[in-house]
Amino acid sequence: MRKIIQLIIAIFVTSLLFGCDTYNKDEFKKLIQNSYDRVQAKAKIKGNFCYYLGSVKFPYTDEPVLADDIQWVIWNKGKLSRSLPLFAEIGLLTRQPVDSKEGLYHYDLTELGQEYLYSSFKKSTSGRTYYDNSFCYGPIKVIKVTDVSEKTYERGLSGYNETQISVDIDYQVVNTPEWVINNQDKLKALYRTSSVRLPDVTYPQSLLYIKGKDGKLYNKSSSYFLMQPYGKLLTDKE
Repeated sequence: MRKIIQLIIAIFVTSLLFGCDTYNKDEFKKLIQNSYDRVQAKAKIKGNFCYYLGSVKFPYTDEPVLADDIQWVIWNKGKLSRSLPLFAEIGLLTRQPVDSKEGLYHYDLTELGQEYLYSSFKKSTSGRTYYDNSFCYGPIKVIKVTDVSEKTYERGLSGYNETQISVDIDYQVVNTPEWVINNQDKLKALYRTSSVRLPDVTYPQSLLYIKGKDGKLYNKSSSYFLMQPYGKLLTDKE
């Protein structure tokens, strides 16, 4: 069973990363790039930036909010009511009105949508299957490691004495598709400004590692970015 929200790779760093009192930035660069590449290969996704649609299985027909819906269902229907029309307008989904049901639509993947789709599923304790879908783009290319710093805390993330290594990198995004570039304002309105990564632009990022008792480093940073539809749906009509 795969969960996109848990797709975080544990990285084990060898002694090659250590100098006398410092870390080897070039080795860190290779390590980080490999972790990004491995996520894509394992999940078979098009990149490290994913626009989450909601829990949905295609083909899908709009479902109105019902009086007896639990809160999670209401939230999920709210996400779908904004994300699906947006990606239909962009061209990754088809959108057809449902006969005799005003305001409801039927959605399915286009060929372009199928190319960029990442779909996973999970089962609840009741046995119900939940399908999570995202459109992913933008493989990360690490340009350089700009800084590595180490600090020990009496009570770290694990609740006990812990040494954390913060790694700052500069990266660029490879192969940003036209559907992202041509719809920047709409995507930023729904998924926030940081959701769009453009080609030939260098971005900073901080990664966190924990030094284990065995001396190895364990990656505590996600190797992809899952973006939720928090904002406003902006259409061509506005």
